[in-house]
Amino acid sequence: MSNAPAEEIPAEEIDLTDANHIIDKYLTLPGNLMPVLQGIQDSYGFVPKPTIELVAERLNVYPSQIYGVLTFYSQFHMKPRGRYIIRVCVGTACHVQGAERIVDTFFGRLGIGHAETSEDLRYTFEKVACLGACGMAPLAMVNDDTFGKMTVQRVDEIVEIYNQRPMK
Repeated sequence: MSNAPAEEIPAEEIDLTDANHIIDKYLTLPGNLMPVLQGIQDSYGFVPKPTIELVAERLNVYPSQIYGVLTFYSQFHMKPRGRYIIRVCVGTACHVQGAERIVDTFFGRLGIGHAETSEDLRYTFEKVACLGACGMAPLAMVNDDTFGKMTVQRVDEIVEIYNQRPMK
């Protein structure tokens, strides 16, 4: 696994077939920009730049409007994301229980920092304000799997588990 952060995918490598199908599905729906962008992100894992130009043209909106939506809503991402999204809570309860040690250990094991994705697209790492389970502090999540009462030693176990899992 390379530890360098993921690079943007070149435009010529983006197949717009799925994006066109998604746009076709919502073309006549009023207020279709959000469902189109959500569909594109679900299909590609992020919203690639070439799809922004396509959506602008097909929905007759300015690219700046699309960028406005993409940058306003935190659920949208314009860079590739990892198959496994690791979130570590750094809220008050987790902080006082040593969340920063957990964060630093993940950084060291994965070779990426906050809001970065590994070059192989296996991991994206995020520090989050609260995961809503303060009684389990410190807390980490990998996709929908929750790991409470985290320790530095458990970081290695978690990374090993997800290194063994398939990418798709």
